Amino acid sequence: MAVKDVNLYLDNGESIGLIGPNGAGKSTTISMISTLIKPTSGEIKLNGINTIDKPGEIRKILGVVPQELAIYQELSAYENLKFFGSIYKMKGKELEKRIQQALEIVGLEDRQKDLVKTFSGGMKRRINIAAALLHRPQILILDEPTVGIDPQSRNHILETVRTLNKKDGTTILYTSHYMEEVEQLCDRLYIMDHGEIIAAGTKAELLSILSTEDTVLVEFNKMDESFVELVKAIEGVRKVEASHLKQLKIIVKKGSNLINELVHLTEQHHIQMINFHTETPSLEDVFLHLTGRTLRD
Repeated sequence: MAVKDVNLYLDNGESIGLIGPNGAGKSTTISMISTLIKPTSGEIKLNGINTIDKPGEIRKILGVVPQELAIYQELSAYENLKFFGSIYKMKGKELEKRIQQALEIVGLEDRQKDLVKTFSGGMKRRINIAAALLHRPQILILDEPTVGIDPQSRNHILETVRTLNKKDGTTILYTSHYMEEVEQLCDRLYIMDHGEIIAAGTKAELLSILSTEDTVLVEFNKMDESFVELVKAIEGVRKVEASHLKQLKIIVKKGSNLINELVHLTEQHHIQMINFHTETPSLEDVFLHLTGRTLRD
C-alpha cells in the first residue's frame, strides 16, 4: 500500500512542506490531490466539494510542477509555454501576456526563443515552473523542484516560490529532500514515512518532540562499525548517525551518562575522543528521530 490513512489540510495562502524519505508516498499523495490517481478510499475536498467526483473544480485553480521534467526539449521556451497555455484554453493577446509574465517570474525572458534542449538543468526546471503558472493558479504543488540543479537556479526557484506565496497569496504544497528549503519556505510541515503522516506542525512544534533529548556530536581519531553498534547500545541513546568516517551524531535522552560511557568504550577499544559538543536540535534531528533516516537517504 503506497499511502495509508493520510490526513492533511492546506489553508488559503499557506505554504506547506511535505517531507519524507524516498518511497514514503509523497508523490502518490500529490498525484491523488492533483486528480491523476484516484484513491481507493477517502475524500479530497476543495471548499467542501469532493474533487474525486468533480476533478474539474481543482484543476481550474491548481498548478503542478512534477518531479520529472514535463516539457518538450525540441521546442523553444516560448513554444512550450504557448502549447501549455492553449491546453488551458488561452489564446491571442491574453495568452501572449501570460507567457511573458510567466517568463518574467522565472527570469528567462531573454532565452524564450532558444530551444529547451540547450538549457541547463536549472533553466529547464524554471520553464517547468513557468508552465504551471500560466493560468495563475491559486494552489501550486511543487514536487522536489530543485533536485540536481546549480545553486543559482536553486536560489532563483526558492525566491520565486517565496514571492508567489508571500506577495501573490498563492497556496503552496512543497516537497523537498533539502530540509533548509522547507524551513525557509513553509509555515507548517508534514513528515511522511511508509505511506503515513507521522508528525505535523510548525517548526517550533516539531522541535518540541526533542525537548527531552540532546543532540551530541562526537569526533574520534578512528572507529568502525562494531564500535558504532556499541555506542547505539548505551542506555538513553535513541539514534546514532555516522556523519562521516570519524564523527557520530547521537540523539540521547537528557540527563544520560553518555560522556562517561563513551570514555569507558574508547579506553576499552584504544580509541581517542577528539571532540565532544552538544547541538541545538534541528528539524533534521527530528526527522532522524522519527524515521531513523536522514531526509536525503
